[in-house]
Amino acid sequence: MVALAAVALDTTLGEPRRAHPLVAFGRMARAIEARGYADRRIAGVLAWSCAVLPVVAITWWAMYEARSASPWLAAALGAGVLYLAIGHRSLGEHARPVAQALQAGDLGAAREAVGRMVSRDTAVLDESQVAAAATESVLENGCDAVFGALFWFAVLGAPGVVLYRLANTLDAMWGYRTPRYENFGWAAARIDDALNYIPARLTALTYALLGDTTRAWCCWRMQAPAWDSPNAGPVMAAGAGALRVQLGGAAPYHGVWELRPLLGAGAAPGADSITRALKLVRDGVLLWLGVWCALVLVAHRWLHA
Repeated sequence: MVALAAVALDTTLGEPRRAHPLVAFGRMARAIEARGYADRRIAGVLAWSCAVLPVVAITWWAMYEARSASPWLAAALGAGVLYLAIGHRSLGEHARPVAQALQAGDLGAAREAVGRMVSRDTAVLDESQVAAAATESVLENGCDAVFGALFWFAVLGAPGVVLYRLANTLDAMWGYRTPRYENFGWAAARIDDALNYIPARLTALTYALLGDTTRAWCCWRMQAPAWDSPNAGPVMAAGAGALRVQLGGAAPYHGVWELRPLLGAGAAPGADSITRALKLVRDGVLLWLGVWCALVLVAHRWLHA
């Protein structure tokens, strides 16, 4: 019921427009980086620990105190934490304008909208490449912003989902293979990889079950190992196969076209690919919540048999 309440809150309210906790955490992380940066892995480990562990500890303490006071208070607090960690509605709010602009034939607006979703150089993308960028972002963030949060909430409750989302945020800030972050961001990247290992494969399985299962499985097995990310590869390969589109390929970053492996199989992506990817994520959330509720009911009956 806590998970259902959190998803309902996200669907109804979306992300807070002001004072989002992750924005405040990002500012704190930048302050820690400014004071503790050094081109060494140990510096990154210490910075990650100083940023994440106190927040997780405070969350654990707050949940402990809430449970001691009232189970209803603990449930409300847990629902609030999970709501703040989920970005399902936000995913649609960012992706739908891209699809709508492509449907209207406004490539300039589509490039501008997809530029708010991805880090590649969107000004040089054609219609198919814009659609591919948005579709890839929906599939990958379906894991990072939705399914991963649900998984860690199921495993470790509110402290678990806080740990996951803060680690994910630091990976987005520090986890780059650039001269500045090659060593300092090593811990952020590796920890995020570890925390996402199981959620990514469950997400890929979800996409496969809800789309073209055979094609998704084949793409996952054959194409994912060639992708540079051990977790994004399975998610996007299975998602592209499930949607029967071809993603990946060359993409421009900082003025240079990077040759990436192809993902999926089928037609070139378009506006419809974006909307179908959003539907895939939405159906996956409903499937996870349904399975979750069924498991809880079975466990409840077994314990009280």
